[in-house]
Amino acid sequence: MTTRVLRALPAALVAALAVPAFAYAAEGPTLGDTVSALNTFWVLFAAVLVMFMQAGFALLEIGFSRAKNAGLGVAKILTNYSIASIAYWAVGFALAFGGSGAIAGTKGWFLDVSSTPAQAAKDIPLLELLGISPAAFLFFQFAFCAVSLAIVWGTTLERIKFSAYVLYSIPFAALIYPVLSHWIFGGGWLQKNIGMQDFAGSTVVHLIGATGGFAALLLLGPRIGKYGADGKPRPIPGHSMPLVGLGVLILWLGWFGFNPGSTGGAIGNRFAEVALVTNLAAAAGVVAAVSTIYLLRRYVDVGMAGNGAIAGLVAITAPSGYVEYWAAPIIGAIAGVIVVVGVLAIEKVLDDPVGALSAHGLADIWGTLSCGIFTAPRLAELNGVGKGGLWYTGSFTQLGAQALGVAVAFACVFAASYAAFWLIDKTIGLRVTPEQEKAGLDISETGMYGYPEQFIPAPEIESGLAGEAVAARLGAPATSPQPSGV
Repeated sequence: MTTRVLRALPAALVAALAVPAFAYAAEGPTLGDTVSALNTFWVLFAAVLVMFMQAGFALLEIGFSRAKNAGLGVAKILTNYSIASIAYWAVGFALAFGGSGAIAGTKGWFLDVSSTPAQAAKDIPLLELLGISPAAFLFFQFAFCAVSLAIVWGTTLERIKFSAYVLYSIPFAALIYPVLSHWIFGGGWLQKNIGMQDFAGSTVVHLIGATGGFAALLLLGPRIGKYGADGKPRPIPGHSMPLVGLGVLILWLGWFGFNPGSTGGAIGNRFAEVALVTNLAAAAGVVAAVSTIYLLRRYVDVGMAGNGAIAGLVAITAPSGYVEYWAAPIIGAIAGVIVVVGVLAIEKVLDDPVGALSAHGLADIWGTLSCGIFTAPRLAELNGVGKGGLWYTGSFTQLGAQALGVAVAFACVFAASYAAFWLIDKTIGLRVTPEQEKAGLDISETGMYGYPEQFIPAPEIESGLAGEAVAARLGAPATSPQPSGV
């Protein structure tokens, strides 16, 4: 008897739960509402992962900086992210996705993100296709813009004025990034007419950021002491490789929002396939970079290992939704070799402290072009953009489309960024003075060291005389109180 009762209990519980569930289903959300909610949750969750990449960039840049410049990186990341947030919401999002014009969007200024997907779709066509919350879509796309902006500054460490960050972030988030992303992501001419493939932003995010950094670097010049009298580069080690490693791992984690989130939803589990492709390429990038630097120098370089991961991730960003699993390690491994050779070659003529030009620039170019080689025809058809790659079709058509897209993006972003930095340089100045650079940007730009105990004697800190000690080191009177901690 007891056995029969126990067997009957599960059925009874299901029946009891089913009655209110059926009643709720009759009055509650439709299947379409549920699908929209699931897709919205996934896109928003992915956006949070991408936003968390800001922490990765902060740690990476701080680790590659000397201790006297470590604190400024925090202020830069927070300020840039905040300014870009407002500029992209007010102007940038409309230019990027507000319509299907060839050059730029024309609707959705100061987008009312409280509207329903159906209402917002009148201004943002992609929302009708994806069926997700306008707020989630805007935040996800903005997170991409913020990552691209963060990439710009890797080339400028330890010598650029803080005010330059502020001034460049406005046109970048409001105009430069949105227009180029519209051409490739938002139904613009490179996507619609040329068929350029860039699933999650190898060109849109990484090449744009690296190109902006390249323009700034040409005007800034190298750090003091980087090149000797014979013109050969001298190593200027960063102060913390553990921070660099942690930053790389955070970026790697964030990429699982970057690429899989670009599926636009969770239904169909497509995002899981993209996640696996992403991880395979990153892993291959590390192995290839470590192997390459060991063969060249006979030692393992921690920074190169990190850049190998980033290069693999950058390279797979464009093809992540277009290639089969087997192609991912090939793409990532080639990127790992490229980043090592690129860093060593670029260092001979340009002072790029974090290797951004190689990891985000050269690796991006390879990744974008790799679509023209490895894109599977079935995935090109699934995404509705372009054609199969050379490997499958024997045709150079898609490779040509990718090359054109890279060339156009580089030329346009470089021209706009160089003009912006030139104006900054000719007005308020782009670079700190030699004295400020030698003292460190922490004290000259923020008024306090990131690691004060390394530069200010302990008795002076404990007695509250740190401000006077800092002023004495700079040869100036202490005119302001000691900055408080957070």
